[in-house]
Amino acid sequence: MEGEADVLAQKASSEPPEIEQVSARAGMVGFFTFLSRLFGLARDTLIAYLLGAYQAADAFYVAFRIPNLLRRLLAEGSLTISFVPVFTEYLKKDRNEAKRVANYTFTLLSLLLLIITLIGVIFAAAFVKLTAFGFTQNPEKFALTVELTRITFPYIFLVSLGALAMGILNSLKHFSTPAASPIFLNVGIILGALFLSRYTSEPSVALAIGVIVGGVLQILLQVPPLLKLGFFPKISWNPRHPGVRKILNLMLPSIYGSAVYQLNILAITFMASFLATGSVSWLWYADRVMEFPLGVFAISFATVILPQLSDHAADNNIAHFKKTFQDGLKMIYFVNIPATVGLVVLANLIISVLFQHGNFSPRSTEMTAQALQCFALGLPFVSGARISSSAFYALQDARRPVRAANLAVLVNILVGASLIKFLGHRGLALGVASGSFFNFILQITDLRKKMGRLGLKKMLGGILKILLASAGMGAALYFATPWVRDFFGHSAVQRLLALMVLILWGVLVYGVLAFLLRIAELNSFLKLVNRKILRKRQ
Repeated sequence: MEGEADVLAQKASSEPPEIEQVSARAGMVGFFTFLSRLFGLARDTLIAYLLGAYQAADAFYVAFRIPNLLRRLLAEGSLTISFVPVFTEYLKKDRNEAKRVANYTFTLLSLLLLIITLIGVIFAAAFVKLTAFGFTQNPEKFALTVELTRITFPYIFLVSLGALAMGILNSLKHFSTPAASPIFLNVGIILGALFLSRYTSEPSVALAIGVIVGGVLQILLQVPPLLKLGFFPKISWNPRHPGVRKILNLMLPSIYGSAVYQLNILAITFMASFLATGSVSWLWYADRVMEFPLGVFAISFATVILPQLSDHAADNNIAHFKKTFQDGLKMIYFVNIPATVGLVVLANLIISVLFQHGNFSPRSTEMTAQALQCFALGLPFVSGARISSSAFYALQDARRPVRAANLAVLVNILVGASLIKFLGHRGLALGVASGSFFNFILQITDLRKKMGRLGLKKMLGGILKILLASAGMGAALYFATPWVRDFFGHSAVQRLLALMVLILWGVLVYGVLAFLLRIAELNSFLKLVNRKILRKRQ
């Protein structure tokens, strides 16, 4: 039974799946995402130094989380994954018509974003109450959060237009500039921390201004390639165009479904606002570290796979669609399952290296590390859901991911609320991991109903080998960590050296075990690395 796949007639083809091409593009996107995450960690380290995990830090992170959530919902979430499949469909038919669709979408989006931004600035206090009601118990903290929210809210206007540019460029198979643009958000905040903070009474205000600077830089970076490719958007009004209506029909439900992880984070932020001061910041810093492997690997693959899956869907080529999906999922797990183990084992050392400076105390390190360990348990499921949701949106089906997201958020809230009394902020992090698990399982179940067999049983043996190799790596790290930390010492530089040695040790052990267990993805990974090295030598 092919289920609903009968709607898409399978098309015979002798061409092999494009997993090597996808992997190469994902590697390039991952490289820029890696740089972005490095700048992000530098940014968060600087913020931790300036603000610690106290009142101003809690205020800034809540204020920034509101436009950041809208960025995930509107920009990186629903807008990109709704626009790319429809735009790709028009590109295959008529390039000029695709340009018109881009222009119409740009015009309508600009108007909607302007309205949203004005509402956000005017009703900032209501947004803060909605996301962190516990702050109302401290008038000074609440007032600062409202002020910072008003400053940062226009960022959603800037980053959403940048996301539309990203969707256009990705559809045209131009990935480098969109992948590099998030770096400049971090650059803007870092500039605010280093320079603008000298001229503001409160350092967090300078950081908020830096957010806007970063948003402007993100847009400016993507202007040259859009002009070069002839797809720079123009003002043109036609909201009833079939392409625009199709994008909106996909976008409205996917606003919710595509950013379930961030909705989970928003839910625990609300509950954490009632806990001790610092709880919001501990969860924020832990989530930032979690975003590193999630962004470098899962989001990079999902970004590259979406246009590829959209091509297969437009061509009615189900065989290649399934193969690309399978290969993407296997490559994600080859990297992110051992990353999960590494985060759990090395959590305390990672947090101490990144954040234990200035006002960030050893207790904050311990609390943040506990949150990171709980968050990390959900990493494989968040990663898998990024790939499965890309498959749904490539098929222009937003209904099923939304249904999965509904249950996932409910599970997150129920688990978090039930554990918060006993585990505090750790219980909230476990709630997010639980919600991510249910989201992925439901998406896979629905995708199989829609398309028939996905070949997951064939993947099971390979995943079990990855789990075994990751467990061996985790044991090696666990027993080596105390010895390595004592050998190097406990200053900031010595902790950094210890972490680098342990990461290299973990990679070596995992690589050897993957070779001995004959994990197929190791060969694909080594081919990709070898290709990059050869290109540099030429």
